[in-house]
Amino acid sequence: MDENEISKIIVDASYKIHVKLGPCLLESVYENILFYELQKRGLKVEKQKPLPVIWDDLKMDVGFRTDLIVENKVIVEIKSVEQIINVHPKQLLTYLRLTDLKLGLLINFNEDLIKNGITRIVNNL
Repeated sequence: MDENEISKIIVDASYKIHVKLGPCLLESVYENILFYELQKRGLKVEKQKPLPVIWDDLKMDVGFRTDLIVENKVIVEIKSVEQIINVHPKQLLTYLRLTDLKLGLLINFNEDLIKNGITRIVNNL
């Protein structure tokens, strides 16, 4: 399964969650439910995975944590904020570069329509 096929499943699950729950809940609620839904669909999902950052000879074991990594191919960064600000897509792009993954989805569940809250971020895809 490639990144685009995985992202379709993630978007579909996000849509179903948003339709049922609506906006304005805590990010952790959406993260846990999306984690559950993706696993239920047979995908390998890691939640709050600590990842290292390496600088020269310095290795920081926990340089950052991703919300979700799906099938070791797609990073999902979940937000529940009034609006996405410039730093949010940059943050996800940095995560993609540091992990050498190609696709990330920035999902803001705090939107009236979830389609307005989903942004694809690519890293040499």
